[in-house]
Amino acid sequence: MEPIRPTPSGAPAPEAGAPEAPDLGQLLKLSGRGDESAFARLYDAMAARVFGLAVRVVRDRAQAEEVVQESFLEIWRTSGRFDPDRGSAVAWLLTIVHRRAVDRVRSAEASSRRDTTYHDRNQPVAHDATAEAAQASLEARRVRGALASLTDAQRQAIELAYFGGYTHTEVASMLDLPVGTAKTRIRDGLIRLRDEMGVGAS
Repeated sequence: MEPIRPTPSGAPAPEAGAPEAPDLGQLLKLSGRGDESAFARLYDAMAARVFGLAVRVVRDRAQAEEVVQESFLEIWRTSGRFDPDRGSAVAWLLTIVHRRAVDRVRSAEASSRRDTTYHDRNQPVAHDATAEAAQASLEARRVRGALASLTDAQRQAIELAYFGGYTHTEVASMLDLPVGTAKTRIRDGLIRLRDEMGVGAS
């Protein structure tokens, strides 16, 4: 089957070897109206990037492929909700993918915990290990609560940089932002997290 190629009308033909980048926001809008051709073009434009993010988060290619499928299914179902006034199409798409990937990691961790529960319950546990586990659980709840206090823009940047493992330059590219703006969002988000968690407070 021949790959689907965008054929924008009324636009000058791009130079050979440099195809014109599709308007992702427009493709999302058309997809929201049930345009399968537009969705296929959206998939072609973003599949590699989506897979790259999924692999970075779940760190397993087979799991990442499933995340990609689940993500594009959600994108197809919810594309009509995309609002360009609230952020770029790339940021909206990658936020869905990141959330799906994180859910997959959490699900795998929960499954692993269930599989090892019996073993853990029948092993002597040192007091220090128990205390450390309790402290880690408390810290995780504090971090989740603090993240909820951030703006959407700050939370997207923080999650990509610190949970996704991306550099400032990569975060800027994913969110369609200047590098300086991405750094500012990350910095402001970290300051707000610090304040919410009381880190460094006197």
